[in-house]
Amino acid sequence: MNNHIEFKKERDLGAIITDTFTFIRENWRDYFLTVFKIIGPVLLVGAALLVFAMVSYSGAIKGIISLDQSAPDPSNIMGNMFGMFGWIFLMFVVFGIVYTLLAEVSLFYIKSYIENNGVANFEEVKDNTYANIWKFVGLGVLSILMMIVAYVLCVLPVVYIAIVLSLAMPIMVFENKSVGDTISHCFTLIKSEWWNTFGVVLVIGILVSMLGFIFSIPSLIYQLISMGVTFTNDDPTAILGILEDPIYLMLNLFAYFGKFLFYSVTLVASAFIYFDLNEQKNFTGTFEKIESLGSDEN
Repeated sequence: MNNHIEFKKERDLGAIITDTFTFIRENWRDYFLTVFKIIGPVLLVGAALLVFAMVSYSGAIKGIISLDQSAPDPSNIMGNMFGMFGWIFLMFVVFGIVYTLLAEVSLFYIKSYIENNGVANFEEVKDNTYANIWKFVGLGVLSILMMIVAYVLCVLPVVYIAIVLSLAMPIMVFENKSVGDTISHCFTLIKSEWWNTFGVVLVIGILVSMLGFIFSIPSLIYQLISMGVTFTNDDPTAILGILEDPIYLMLNLFAYFGKFLFYSVTLVASAFIYFDLNEQKNFTGTFEKIESLGSDEN
């Protein structure tokens, strides 16, 4: 048997964070190779879309600012506005697909890792990812609708629902439930443990955001330098030129891939959170150990 990390046991906050980074450190090569083999093309489409969107956004804003203010053409204004919002909507859809696929690959990788004693099977991960795409899309759509309803009601229900739904994807993967059963089980599993889960999710979220921000520092520095240069220009649209600057675009792509990678930390941590709660409520790992001991004796 390989020396691998045991997921099915209770953990405190420190252990969840430590084991999350330990898992990534010990499996980063195989894990990220699996991720890029399966969703690499979609990830590259998202990167290309980001570049096109930034350039198009710059052109749209320039078009609005440069309109003849004495006799503006409403059709031109609306055309530019629709162009901007169109790119934003398209980016939202593509990035949603990218992160949904990443969540699938990450969690099915962990599932295969557990079932094969620390060695994930690539074909198994790929097949499970493709077979469950629509289930994950349905879960994502339903989760967004629930968040919108919670927002309409009040701000606090959004926070409550967000923490509850943080368990949805791990439940769907590790328990193979339908979308409706997954949502229902989220509320069951987190019962009496909401505040503890909130604390873990908050700390991990802050940690991942800080680490991800590191990748944005180069583009921010370059942006500040460019803004200092363009402030001396009389053309009000000159400042938007940075959105078409090849160096700035490359730095943003660097940040995009960096944040994408660190999102994996959140997903791995969500698996540890799920198993911690599941063990507290159902003792699944404990029963499996007892059964394995019994079979060994026989």
